[in-house]
Amino acid sequence: MLLVVTAIALVLSVPLAGGRLSRLADLHIRAVWAVLLAVAIQVGISDVAPGGSHWMHVALNVASYMLDAYFLFANRRITGLPIIALGAALNILAISTNGGVMPASATALRISGIAERAGFDNSAHLAHAHLVFLGDVIPVPGPWPIGNVLSIGDLTIFVGALIVLHHACGSRLFRRDRVADPVRA
Repeated sequence: MLLVVTAIALVLSVPLAGGRLSRLADLHIRAVWAVLLAVAIQVGISDVAPGGSHWMHVALNVASYMLDAYFLFANRRITGLPIIALGAALNILAISTNGGVMPASATALRISGIAERAGFDNSAHLAHAHLVFLGDVIPVPGPWPIGNVLSIGDLTIFVGALIVLHHACGSRLFRRDRVADPVRA
């Protein structure tokens, strides 16, 4: 839910910086189906059916990231998307070195108010995690829906999303006419 709150804040920041959200219609976004399917898979394995085969959940988790990678590659010419891709790559590195699960700091989970639960979690405290510094180690305290844990990759994705929105919408932060990169892919 923190992602939804963050997305709303990013969108609201555009008009505050003098941008026009209507300019998003000028973006030619490809492979939208891939990112929508990836989101559906994530919701399915984390919220709808977290129980069952751990191997199947890990495979679906990795597949969702592959779909996201395809979406990012298809839209790589949009200003800011390479930064989002970097953040996703950092997350994939942490997940792939930990058996398909994002390692989370026990302290960060406690501070954010997230309790361990039965079944598959795409982010969990692991006893012998690898590349923990790339995992979910940044706590966001608060009750549901705000309490969460974030990774360096997540923060990088947020910065990339901010750049995409503000550049595409022509805000004072990233005017199109001052940047040589094309908006259209």
